[in-house]
Amino acid sequence: MKPEHLEKLRDKHWRLNHLYWITNKQGKKVRFRMTAEQLEYFQGLHTRNIILKARQLGFTTEQCIIQLDAALFESAKCALIAHTLNDAKRLFREKIKYAYDNLPAEIKLANPARNDAAGELVFAKGGSLYVSTSFRGGTLRYLHVSEFGKICAKFPHKAREIVTGAFEAVAANCFVTIESTAEGRAGYFFEYSQAAEKQAAAKQPLGQLDWKFFFFAWWKNPEYSIEPVGALPSRLVDYFAELEGKHGISLTAGQKAWYHAKEKTLGDDMKREYPSIPAEAFQQSVEGAYYAKQFAKLYAQQRIGELPDNSHQPVHTFWDIGVGDSTAIWFVRIIGEEYHVVDYYENSGEGLRHYMKVLKDRGYAYGDHWGPHDIDNREFGSDGKTRRELAKEGYEIDGQKYSIKFNVVPKLGVDDGIDQAREILPHCAFHQPTCEEGISCLENYRKEWDDKRGCWKDKPLHDWSSHGADAFRYFAVAMSRRKRTTTKIELRAF
Repeated sequence: MKPEHLEKLRDKHWRLNHLYWITNKQGKKVRFRMTAEQLEYFQGLHTRNIILKARQLGFTTEQCIIQLDAALFESAKCALIAHTLNDAKRLFREKIKYAYDNLPAEIKLANPARNDAAGELVFAKGGSLYVSTSFRGGTLRYLHVSEFGKICAKFPHKAREIVTGAFEAVAANCFVTIESTAEGRAGYFFEYSQAAEKQAAAKQPLGQLDWKFFFFAWWKNPEYSIEPVGALPSRLVDYFAELEGKHGISLTAGQKAWYHAKEKTLGDDMKREYPSIPAEAFQQSVEGAYYAKQFAKLYAQQRIGELPDNSHQPVHTFWDIGVGDSTAIWFVRIIGEEYHVVDYYENSGEGLRHYMKVLKDRGYAYGDHWGPHDIDNREFGSDGKTRRELAKEGYEIDGQKYSIKFNVVPKLGVDDGIDQAREILPHCAFHQPTCEEGISCLENYRKEWDDKRGCWKDKPLHDWSSHGADAFRYFAVAMSRRKRTTTKIELRAF
């Protein structure tokens, strides 16, 4: 090999942009060249990286090439975790194996690889590249997790496995990248994104184990533009005006036309798949979520924000009371024919006295208190008394006797209760500063996924969101007999 060629091969950026072949969106064989977004990520690479993005920007393809190059030229041990096993097999076959097979013969001869049927390339000089749905054991220099938001939402046990297993296999001075479109406002991907975005906004220095935030909006990609045809609907005219006025995002007529055309296909999923700003990405509910449509409308109508002060009105509480489990409480004011959801509280491992003290410390003027039908079950070790009887007898709190008289929510099947919740949500407005945790519960309350059949089961997934969702369902059932009409609520922006 000529000296000038050897010199170029020492340059990683040159190798990545000249050695490897991929297939483009049209299925044609092309040489891999970094796009502007891919170059921004490559040049800004930190030890821990999180990418919140629009679809089809090619970061997984870039990672396949980066890891293949590192395994081949740096003898690095690399792993790529995909959303599903089919995705893992496809990435290995269509991205990694394809790029390796199309390398110059002399480079492959200099460091030959063994192709493992399980989705692994092992190179003669010590590097390796493994593609699957999880990784545990060994040490890695590069780890990439594709569609981590979807993994967190659909397979929370797998997400925990990745965090406790795969992440721990990467030393502090090596490289982890997680990328995804958003999938609800909960789970590791949401939490990491929020923390990283805040750190970036505050311009705080990054430690080796801090996540560096990358956000790539749809409008940054020059391909997302078409020739305008016809007028835009007024709601999109207002939306684009808000993007420019509040965020300084000025779009061309072609970009607006592209967005309009894409939205016709994606509907309510548009902002999740093609966000304009980071916060927008997480406003879309997760797949299989029971209240996805209702929350999309609540956000669109700006019914989640800061509520007006109606402290002269009583607050009614609605409880899901756990035994050795979480207890969740919603605090609601009835304002005319509307429901102002003003507060939310959840805790676990505490007795009834604790929650009664929470109510006292909140300082609201209370109206009715509603508990689930099993509030009349007798408590072990309480002389055969029910939880409703114990609450009525009360406890001494801060030197004063405090008690609660519970009403019992009528017993109703879970599916019917969910229907009642869907009916009542359009009549609700949420005070976001104090209801953030509860809102997350409702947005992430979803059906259980059947991994074997590849479809949603006809029952809710029992996870961290269940208690808040159950308490809200009890609220909906208790209020279902009230006649309601829709009135407009003015909320202050939050």
